[in-house]
Amino acid sequence: MHLVSWNVNGIRALVRKGGDAWLRACGADVICLQETRAFPEQVDLEIPGYESWWNPADKPGYSGVAIYARREPLEVTAGLGIADLDTEGRVLAAEFDDCFAVTVYTPNSRHGLVRLDHRQHQWDPAFLEHMRELDRRKPVVFCGDLNVAHREIDLANPRSNRRNAGFTDEERAGFDGILDGGFVDSFREFESGGGHYSWWSNRPGVRARNVGWRIDYVLVSRKLRPRLVAAAIHPEVMGSDHCPVSVHLD
Repeated sequence: MHLVSWNVNGIRALVRKGGDAWLRACGADVICLQETRAFPEQVDLEIPGYESWWNPADKPGYSGVAIYARREPLEVTAGLGIADLDTEGRVLAAEFDDCFAVTVYTPNSRHGLVRLDHRQHQWDPAFLEHMRELDRRKPVVFCGDLNVAHREIDLANPRSNRRNAGFTDEERAGFDGILDGGFVDSFREFESGGGHYSWWSNRPGVRARNVGWRIDYVLVSRKLRPRLVAAAIHPEVMGSDHCPVSVHLD
């Protein structure tokens, strides 16, 4: 399986910028998108050879995820099955013969950490339990914008960003919980160094200087570790303030 994940920061904006050309050419078996910020009927993005499934937020122009796949899943399930957490269109799971592919857009704790409590005590535990429940049925590949830089090497300026959204002790502990819960950060299976980022501020020159954060991930069930062939970040791909990330499994 070749899987690609991309926070497109508005799928209609990505199409206007021409970023959809990369999606058409990437050759992935499964394409997972986050922050689509649109209802499917508003989007003109057909990729030859793929079908698509969507989970938009109730609120127009906000959040939302989608999956494009070459072969039709056995079943596609939206959300976590928890009404209070499922209005923002943040999770979509596709079941295939040998695994689940899940796209997720984790809530941002926001300026002033006004959503940190929601994330720490509601979202993170519920999402992890959902992934573990799927993993009990068959292996899981889940990917997306997890809105956290796990370690200091995962952002360019860790000291100045301590206690900022995306780099609090609580959020990083939540990521530790994912790893302890039976999942593997696929990129770190192949690359142990820093300087590899997937999101950059839109401030002038920031991306060119690679002053970024690694907050987009592909994680796999521990039982899939022997099948990992490659994992990559694609900073050269434009169209969003995030870049795609990918994984190959044999």
